[in-house]
Amino acid sequence: MPTDPLAWETRDRDVAYSCPGFDVINESVRLPDGTETDFDYVSEPASVCILPFTPDGDVVCIDEWRQAVSRVNRGLPVGGTEPDDDDLEAAARRELAEETGHEADHLEALVTVEPANGFADSVMHFFVAHGCRPTAEQELDHNESIRSQTVGFDELLEALREGAIRDGRTVLALSYYQLFAADAGE
Repeated sequence: MPTDPLAWETRDRDVAYSCPGFDVINESVRLPDGTETDFDYVSEPASVCILPFTPDGDVVCIDEWRQAVSRVNRGLPVGGTEPDDDDLEAAARRELAEETGHEADHLEALVTVEPANGFADSVMHFFVAHGCRPTAEQELDHNESIRSQTVGFDELLEALREGAIRDGRTVLALSYYQLFAADAGE
């Protein structure tokens, strides 16, 4: 099978650093012009992001402390897949329940993206959850500080327009939904 002339050849691969949630991978590569160099990237399990609508059309959002930017961030439920997830929808349902205490009547796939493929192998699967109702308490991980609340969809879009929502996953989910799915009757 022919190889794309832009492809790099991986000569060696090592885990340079590992911690809960991700690894930093160091690869020795040969570039198309024959140059040999190193390339480092972040490797992590696939993730899910959920745009959860209540029966009234409001969105279940989370406010979460984000240490990397030293502030509370308005966003959507997001989490990594785990080995015991039956499928991506199961992971989305689990994360929605854990982070918000809500369960959905049904979920639909929205889009899958590679949000930072210049320095990470991350893959994020977005879902729209319909008929979300509070059914339990949050079950947060030890390092999560999250407050759940419902917000009107139009209010979220206005916050997006004003630049008040800065979380990239939330920006992408709201924008993609508004551009492609909202008019399709979802």
